[in-house]
Amino acid sequence: MTKSEEKALLRAQKAEEKLRLERERIEGLKVYEKEYEKYGLICGIDEVGRGPLAGPVVAGAVILPKDCDILYINDSKKLSAKKREELYDVIMEKAVAAAVGYASPERIDEINILQATYEAMRQAINNLSQKPDILLNDAVTIPQVDIKQVPIIKGDAKSISIGAASIIAKVVRDRLMVKYEEVFPGYGFASNKGYGSAAHIAALRELGPCPIHRASFIGGLLERK
Repeated sequence: MTKSEEKALLRAQKAEEKLRLERERIEGLKVYEKEYEKYGLICGIDEVGRGPLAGPVVAGAVILPKDCDILYINDSKKLSAKKREELYDVIMEKAVAAAVGYASPERIDEINILQATYEAMRQAINNLSQKPDILLNDAVTIPQVDIKQVPIIKGDAKSISIGAASIIAKVVRDRLMVKYEEVFPGYGFASNKGYGSAAHIAALRELGPCPIHRASFIGGLLERK
């Protein structure tokens, strides 16, 4: 065997081992899905956008097939933007059902961010093409929902269903914030996604708030110079 052939073989072996480890990791993310499989349709729920100064909070709801073979699902924050986009397409193609819900900045100001998050989650559940039998939620218990719920702390990194929901919500919200950059230029929404970066805060103080800023989040920032 030549040296180039040896290197090619080594690369193939490393790739195969990496794939094996990823499959093991994904199986580990199905522990809650296996625990509650007797309930039938299992839906993961997660939200994105509770902390930003601008834009909506977006919730994702995803029902994956029981034999789900999608690799690389994880907490959306641990994935690159490119990988999230790739996984979004795969999840939307293979999911039994997937949907999102929104709560606008005005609604956040009106009822507070926690209640707005619950509202977005309920909307996401209602937007599903099939009603789930059980919900696996990232940390919270959603009020006014007549479906059994299992809150899981850091669930987006522990459950494949919640991880998938976090990816759907993150991609949808990020795409929306990129569009908002075109409508409300100057704040850097395409890059900061509405979060309070130094450049965003500086622009906010210079330009004043735009219609998608959350008044209940920015009052103190505008007062301090």
